[in-house]
Amino acid sequence: MTARLFLSLVFTMLLWAGTFISARLLAEEATPSVSAFLRFAIASLSLIGIILISEKRLSLPPKKAWLPLIILGATGVFAYNICFFTGLRYINAGRASLFMASTPLVIIFVTIISGMERASLRKIIGVLTSLIGATLVITNGHPLTFPGSGNFGMGEISLLGCVASWSAFTLAGRMALRHLSPLRTICWASIVGSAMLFPLACQDGLLTSLPALPWQVWANVAYLGVFGTAVGFSLYYQGIKTAGASRAGIFINLVPVFSVLLSWLLLGEAVHLAVLFGGALVLSGVSLASFPSQQAEPLD
Repeated sequence: MTARLFLSLVFTMLLWAGTFISARLLAEEATPSVSAFLRFAIASLSLIGIILISEKRLSLPPKKAWLPLIILGATGVFAYNICFFTGLRYINAGRASLFMASTPLVIIFVTIISGMERASLRKIIGVLTSLIGATLVITNGHPLTFPGSGNFGMGEISLLGCVASWSAFTLAGRMALRHLSPLRTICWASIVGSAMLFPLACQDGLLTSLPALPWQVWANVAYLGVFGTAVGFSLYYQGIKTAGASRAGIFINLVPVFSVLLSWLLLGEAVHLAVLFGGALVLSGVSLASFPSQQAEPLD
């Protein structure tokens, strides 16, 4: 891996870490549906521009791709972002990023249970390690906490919805990628998800609130749409194309690390030591469970 590619992937993870900060600020100013729609409306336009510049044209997806794209829009754009912005109304950005680090755990667990992957001893140990860590993060350092108690509320429930939505999005993405390139898949999923979000955003006062939205809202929406979504995914998929999915995917573990640091520096948030320890267990377990068991993945 070249130094340029390495720095590009690290920069991508920094961009994605920043989405937790922007979303936390945005959640205080706008409803989840309005925030989500504006983010992906801007992201869709940005992705269309990137494709037109790099590939000169944007054609409609084939008929076989529409069902997977609808599933992707419903899970990774609509459901995920409603849960994401709702959760960040109640939970600070640093803890939320550690919370979301457990998403690969769910994906690995589903692939093992469904028979898509074999359950090796290393994967089992990794899943169990991540599960212990996720419990500490989800319960805010109180592993004996149960739903309904003071340490488990709407924020935790919403972020669990994020984990479930993104896991479904990741698994369903395999169907769409049979018909479209990764960048086109993200673009069309963003467009479909934006269309789904529009009626709900209008119901929550999108059209009447637009003129009154402060510049801070537009700044955070622009960051989320352009840098967090369009630029971030473009750089990431370029990394996958060059270095392979496994090598590029390892860098995702940097997202919660950067998020915790940024939330401390920019928002003054403090994260409990037990939660940080839980996040470290999640990242360690996921790395152990997803590390290639045989030879390294060949370059694409």
